[in-house]
Amino acid sequence: MTEQQDKQGWTKPLKTARLVLADGTVLEGFGLGAAGEAVGEVCFNTAMTGYEEILTDPSYAGQIVTFTFPHIGNVGTNEEDIETSNLAGAAAACGIIVHAPITDPSNYRATRHLDQWLKARGVVGLYGVDTRALTAYIRDKGMPNAVIAHAPDGHFDIAALKAKAAAWPGLVGMDLVPAVTRTQRADWDETSWQPETGYGRLGTPKFHVVAIDYGIKRNILRLLADLGCAVTIVPATTSAAEIIALKPDGIFLSNGPGDPAATGEYAVPVIRDLIDRKIPTFCICLGHQMLALAIGAKTMKMHQGHHGANHPVKDFTTNKVEIVSMNHGFAVDRETLPDFAEETHVSLFDGSNCGIALKDRPAFSVQYHPEASPGPQDSHYLFQRFVDMMEKAKEKTPA
Repeated sequence: MTEQQDKQGWTKPLKTARLVLADGTVLEGFGLGAAGEAVGEVCFNTAMTGYEEILTDPSYAGQIVTFTFPHIGNVGTNEEDIETSNLAGAAAACGIIVHAPITDPSNYRATRHLDQWLKARGVVGLYGVDTRALTAYIRDKGMPNAVIAHAPDGHFDIAALKAKAAAWPGLVGMDLVPAVTRTQRADWDETSWQPETGYGRLGTPKFHVVAIDYGIKRNILRLLADLGCAVTIVPATTSAAEIIALKPDGIFLSNGPGDPAATGEYAVPVIRDLIDRKIPTFCICLGHQMLALAIGAKTMKMHQGHHGANHPVKDFTTNKVEIVSMNHGFAVDRETLPDFAEETHVSLFDGSNCGIALKDRPAFSVQYHPEASPGPQDSHYLFQRFVDMMEKAKEKTPA
């Protein structure tokens, strides 16, 4: 760590990073990861584990993640825990803020220090700030637009950084899916990781699922493969006719970043065509919002969003409470849901909508991440629910 002298001649560590908020607030810290600048929306994540999976979740595109857990990076990184399915392991979040300096990794699976991992992916980081105070700021004032900057020499043009933060338009109205969706169709058959053997491969498939990629996570695909689903992943702009030509048993609408209303401009007409054909459909996160928009509901920007692996959700279909992983800054407005849609899940933190099911078509969705990664596995049953729906549809189809 570079040192500098103050006016009294005392030496102190040189602060090489800044977080500059759109309202002009400046936080000083120490840089980690890549040198440079990144602009985005600052959110906080309450998960205690899984920082690598979080940083590579495409739903975090356009966001700077503040971790409330103080010790991030102590188990290192590896090439197996990446969640981005499309960008060759690149991180999706544009910045990271942590409280404590990163220690050397201590985990048998670690292959690289988090600082080196961030540098290799061009992610700007900062440590040494009061993340509790920043979290309280976000709770009170909402998720701010900001610039995170790392300069090893400690020199910053604060006026320029303030102007850049203030000029960034924010996520409302921003379609970020084109930056994370794949450009070509791809097949997936990888199954979940096992301690002795690592990832496996699907044998003889029972179902064919077409997954529309708005920024899909790998663990979603693995859990589908675990249940006998051969998955064809298609770009977000794929037409309904192209999807139907693949003869799917089921449709999956994936998670993803940005404003759902902006993505819905091209996604909603496709989804309406698909659900009208009564193909079993399962949707997660942005996919949940896309389904809601397709049936005439509306979405809205949340004050602080939901980001973490410890959120309680009530499932009205089972009357149980489950702890889930969440990552979203927009939500479905339940007051705009049509009569043929029922609310199936609700957040017990703030009462926001977390799931819907259609009464007249085989389609359901959840706002949270049942695949977790990181997070608890309470909601894995939803994948079986989707498979059961496809099985039922097959039984009704003449041979």
